[in-house]
Amino acid sequence: MSNVSRTGKEEINNATSPTTFGRSVESQAQMQDAAAQASPDIGGEMLNIYRLEPIAKPDDPRWANAPGHGTIVVAARTAGDARIVAAARELDFMEVDAAPAEDVTTVNASAFRDDKLYTVIEIDRDRRDVERGIVDGVVSVETIRPVESD
Repeated sequence: MSNVSRTGKEEINNATSPTTFGRSVESQAQMQDAAAQASPDIGGEMLNIYRLEPIAKPDDPRWANAPGHGTIVVAARTAGDARIVAAARELDFMEVDAAPAEDVTTVNASAFRDDKLYTVIEIDRDRRDVERGIVDGVVSVETIRPVESD
């Protein structure tokens, strides 16, 4: 059953939006990544260097759901992309014998994606001599506890 209703003499509502898909920086970056995988000649992307620092107190209850990793430095396109790059290095539930609580992946539960746990600070910009990823720091794979011990 649709929640679309027609009132008055306006055009029929077809439940579509005039917004366009794929115009955000992240969407553009994903399309560029796909093109880069298809063609090895594409490269030399301008990246910024970001430092992700924990800002919540050690006794903050949020740390129970998403363990911290200390300070991490990443090369990324934007501050939001820096969070995604750092979170991508964490172990995902699909790689171990564990299941997520609310989603099909545990990436969204990363401490790096929580602005109450981590802040992102730009420390350098417009670098072509780095690749997108972790520049400094260690992201632990101990973020997920398997349901069965070895």
